[in-house]
Amino acid sequence: MLFRTPELDDTEGTVLGEIDGLRESLRLYVHEPRRWVGSLSRAQFARAVRGSNTIEGIDVTEDDASAIQHGEEPLDADQEVTLAIKGYCEALTFVLQLAADKSFIYDSTLLKSLHFMMTSYSLDNRPGQWRAGSIFVHDERTSEIVYEGPSLELIQPLIEEFVAALNQDSSDHSVIKAAMAHLNLVMIHPYRDGNGRMARCLQTLILSREGILAPVFSSVEEYLGRRTQDYYQVLAQVGGGRWHPEGDARPWIRFMLLAHLRQGRTLLRRVKESEQVWRELAKLSEFLRLPERAITPMWDATMGYRVRRSTYVAALRDHGEELTEQTAGRDLKRLVDAGMLLPEGDKRGRRYRAGPDLKAVRQRIREERDPRDDSNPFARDA
Repeated sequence: MLFRTPELDDTEGTVLGEIDGLRESLRLYVHEPRRWVGSLSRAQFARAVRGSNTIEGIDVTEDDASAIQHGEEPLDADQEVTLAIKGYCEALTFVLQLAADKSFIYDSTLLKSLHFMMTSYSLDNRPGQWRAGSIFVHDERTSEIVYEGPSLELIQPLIEEFVAALNQDSSDHSVIKAAMAHLNLVMIHPYRDGNGRMARCLQTLILSREGILAPVFSSVEEYLGRRTQDYYQVLAQVGGGRWHPEGDARPWIRFMLLAHLRQGRTLLRRVKESEQVWRELAKLSEFLRLPERAITPMWDATMGYRVRRSTYVAALRDHGEELTEQTAGRDLKRLVDAGMLLPEGDKRGRRYRAGPDLKAVRQRIREERDPRDDSNPFARDA
């Protein structure tokens, strides 16, 4: 027996409808292969990777996450963090590929494969295998046991029931189906390590399979990473200390609906600002007689990222444009000479930040943004 989906009440149905509206608006903005969409997609991928791993205490900057994704050396992350982020990037990239696979089915091999990608940097994690014994989740602040996973002999039958449910045709909305999959996998807790990352990655896969939005725009991993304590609290509330799937999953459903609502609002504002930034930078680029491709590192710097020659080359490759290291270096020098970028470091550690003009563009657009809506439609029911 697994945790069962509660019947949605009127408030939950209304919120789900608003989420659908936000996702449709996002789809209209990002479905065309425009350059600024590609840049925003890279940024969202990095935010999702950072968010999910931050929950596990694996901290990495967004630009380091993006660099690791493209096979580049990070500026700040140590070796262990780099390997963990690399593994998660590989798993999430695999999810991107699976999203459009028409012959796709869920099975235990998929779950083990994703886990192997995420955790193979340490054999102590038992990558690609179920845990070998009992497992307890501790509150790191108090060292108290807050959850005990189901006994070892239950794992295989529970996983079989779990994947069977994922493959069934269901009338449940994909947001609800993905949230319940996340909940059930993290409560089964089948792995020695990486259970949370696996559950969040699986949630993103289920959302991306419906095809409305690209996985990086479907994910709420960024939101969860910013609200780690709230995330743990609701899991503890629903989990109730040990495996008991007869418990009420409604607090979890409401938490995830709020996550999608707020993340959708954030993304819609972000895509509008990204398009506006790109237009402003295009005007600057034309005035300075810079090649159009130079807008890409200008956009990255304007949005707060550290630019490197190698990441500039990788970003252009994502757009289907080959750029040599030498040409990239000349472009970046021209941007420095024009005052658009400020150089830092030497040789392999050379990177670039936004100059005063790019900072001014960002500040002006920030000042014009609409007020942030962080309202909670469930607050009145509390």
